[in-house]
Amino acid sequence: MTAVAELRTDDVSTLMRDVGRRARAASRVLALAPRSAKDAALLAAARRLRETEAAVLDANAADVAAAQAAGVAASFIDRLTLTPARLAGVADALEVVAGLADPVGETIAAWTRPNGLAIERVRTPLGVIGVIYESRPNVTADAGALCLKAGNAAILRGGTDSFRSSAAIVECIAHGLREAGLPEDAVQLVPTRDRAAVGEMLAGLGGDLDVIVPRGGKGLVARVQAEARVPVFAHLDGNNHVFIAKGADLDMARSIVLNAKMRRTGVCGAAETLLVDRAVAGTHLVPLAQALIAAGCEIRGDAETRRAVPEARPATEEDWRTEYLDAIIAVRVVDGLNGALAHIEAYGSHHTDAVVTEDAAIAERFLREVDSAIVLHNASTQFADGGEFGFGAEIGIATGRLHARGPVGVEQLTSFNYRVRGQGQTRP
Repeated sequence: MTAVAELRTDDVSTLMRDVGRRARAASRVLALAPRSAKDAALLAAARRLRETEAAVLDANAADVAAAQAAGVAASFIDRLTLTPARLAGVADALEVVAGLADPVGETIAAWTRPNGLAIERVRTPLGVIGVIYESRPNVTADAGALCLKAGNAAILRGGTDSFRSSAAIVECIAHGLREAGLPEDAVQLVPTRDRAAVGEMLAGLGGDLDVIVPRGGKGLVARVQAEARVPVFAHLDGNNHVFIAKGADLDMARSIVLNAKMRRTGVCGAAETLLVDRAVAGTHLVPLAQALIAAGCEIRGDAETRRAVPEARPATEEDWRTEYLDAIIAVRVVDGLNGALAHIEAYGSHHTDAVVTEDAAIAERFLREVDSAIVLHNASTQFADGGEFGFGAEIGIATGRLHARGPVGVEQLTSFNYRVRGQGQTRP
């Protein structure tokens, strides 16, 4: 396979403006493309990924080796690494997105005015979407697929550490686009690792970029929000909580907490803080903490936790605000539901929070009053994932309140217009 070539230039601005112009031209074709063509491109891309598995994994191995040589954290390596099983999951996701309903052209609402005007609100593509993300190769496929399905062109700027992996994946998508007769420029990987390319995207590429989706840590998202001249779907850090409330079944609580924290510690849906209601601390705190410790998790606790769990290290004020993305969890005993709500409001990131309890009244208050994009009852926070929601994949979890919130799938990557049909009406 021929992977996307990295271009070296002193004129990043001209390079990126060309990327933007080609994406805009492709977006006009995609906006009118039938579902059959978009789905054919996605299915062909999935086949190509499977056919070239060895080459994609070789590219990824080179990225991983370079990252390891640079001494990056183990959690970073986990996010960067592709295995045969993970790559098969990427191909599966492309096929699932192909099977989703096409949102473009869907009539969201329709009504007729007393004067006879027939009005429809109809889904339309956003146009050209820029996705800036850190070194997660799967996001390359997910973002490209979702943008394509929703009739948008995508400009993808992944982490420099994953350039080889992302380039190999984008070549598979380009193969699918060619096979389906759609423009290859519909999904482009920024062809340079020069950080100046990010600044060009934030400036809007001369009007050719309509939306930016940042997916990464606080530093990345803060920069995008501060500097972007185009609308942003913010994906802030996942400082997620599991609250063990009065009425929680201990076995269920143990299973959920272990999964929420330890299934994959480096994903944005991982739990970072465990809150235990003082009413059940005497029966639940130690077993939960010991289960986490046995699984290799470090505990950072408040004074009450440390008295019950000698292995726990003291938690600082900063620990309550930290997205560890590692085998570390902050643990605090709180005074009932009100204490949990106050803690989450003070320290949470409005991403994903869960309550474990058999008390329906507590559960409903938690679901209603926690102001997060995803709120769960008796389920792991690691369900914060577009695939688990039936979206096929996601670009990220939007934590803002405008346009998109929660997993950003194909519907969230559309806007709408109003189509009005008359019979010669004029306004008096």
